[in-house]
Amino acid sequence: MRAKFFALSLAGMIAGIGSAHAATDINFWHSMQGALGERVNGLVNEFNKSQSDYVVHAIYKGAYGESMNAGIAAFRAGNAPDILQVFEVGTATMMYAKGAIQPIQEMSEKAGDPINPADFLGAVAGYYSSSDGKLVSMPFNSSTPVFYYNKDAFKKAGLDPENPPKTWKEVAEAGKKLRAAGLECGYTTSWPSWVQLETFGAWHNTPYASKDNGFGGLDARLQIDKPLFVRHMTFLANMSKEGTFTYGGRGDASGALFTSGKCGMFTGSSGNRANIIKTGGFEFGTSSLPYYDDVKGAPQNTIIGGASLWVFAKKSPEVYKGVTKFFKFISSPEKAAEWHQGTGYVPVTKAGFELTKKSGFYDKNPGTEVAVKQLDATTTENSRGVRLGYLPQIRDIEDGEMEQIFSGKVTPEAGLQNMVKRGNELLERFEKSVK
Repeated sequence: MRAKFFALSLAGMIAGIGSAHAATDINFWHSMQGALGERVNGLVNEFNKSQSDYVVHAIYKGAYGESMNAGIAAFRAGNAPDILQVFEVGTATMMYAKGAIQPIQEMSEKAGDPINPADFLGAVAGYYSSSDGKLVSMPFNSSTPVFYYNKDAFKKAGLDPENPPKTWKEVAEAGKKLRAAGLECGYTTSWPSWVQLETFGAWHNTPYASKDNGFGGLDARLQIDKPLFVRHMTFLANMSKEGTFTYGGRGDASGALFTSGKCGMFTGSSGNRANIIKTGGFEFGTSSLPYYDDVKGAPQNTIIGGASLWVFAKKSPEVYKGVTKFFKFISSPEKAAEWHQGTGYVPVTKAGFELTKKSGFYDKNPGTEVAVKQLDATTTENSRGVRLGYLPQIRDIEDGEMEQIFSGKVTPEAGLQNMVKRGNELLERFEKSVK
């Protein structure tokens, strides 16, 4: 009897150990740090607690460029994560990485729980879809550039804090008044290439590159040496010369000029909202991007930034089922709305937007709907977005040339021509590498 009892107990213990380890592990590499990193960890913990079949492990792998390189290197070495967060400029590189990627719509259909592109905002789904309209990656933290301004500084300068500049001419005028009121800097911008070239083109319905900004083929080439881009670079260079525009560095570096109160106006990602609230000690407003009001078709729509989630190939069906379940969880109306409201990123799903609207969030937090409104338009061949190979490297070239333009070392015409020449050399190389 005792032997039988021992055998049953041992069998029970083994079964218990087996069930305790039955959950499938899913590794998720991301680039969110600070307040955003905390929110990613919170989402992942909620998902893990909501069910017992899968455990997602969120691992910070450095800034966007670093994590993308790490993910690609890991795939080549045979130990890729299951999910990799990739910034939007890496989209073409990931799409053309033959054999490395599991398209997420196909994955979810095979898992028996389809992810429907129609559930997402049009501008978001369109950016992360293949030419036949199927989602290749999972929209997650989508942002768009918006215009922030320091209401306290506006009051001090005698500017109307409820009536921010709408045109570039008004930005220049406000910049002069802010400087006269004692501010170190009138206006600055983060992500210069994304805001002042890529989005600038879309907002003015003007091509950034040929072939529908790259969506139409690998033989796309840059077109930013055209008159409207020359006009804009000349405008910013003149503002820089008179001291009303301050170049604050690449990426998000210039955000500190705004949150510290040194600059009164700032163009940056809608995803900056959480950080401005946390570190800016002043009342701020959010408005739509400035534009040239004599350009026909402007303003059109802005384009998305941020990142999406890519799934690597050669994983087990069970992993793909778990990834699908996780993606369904983070894109549920409640989670999409929560993420949008807490971060400033746009609600990637239509249901998340509707839920936010119904809750009265936009009424209580004026300006938070600006990003969605800027994206909520029927896109044109010039405004769907930019899909070019080696785009991170092209941005580096553009940023370097803009630094020369703003410091007066090269003319806007020469700087833009250099961008086109050097950028197109990279595009030719990418085209050959894919073919």
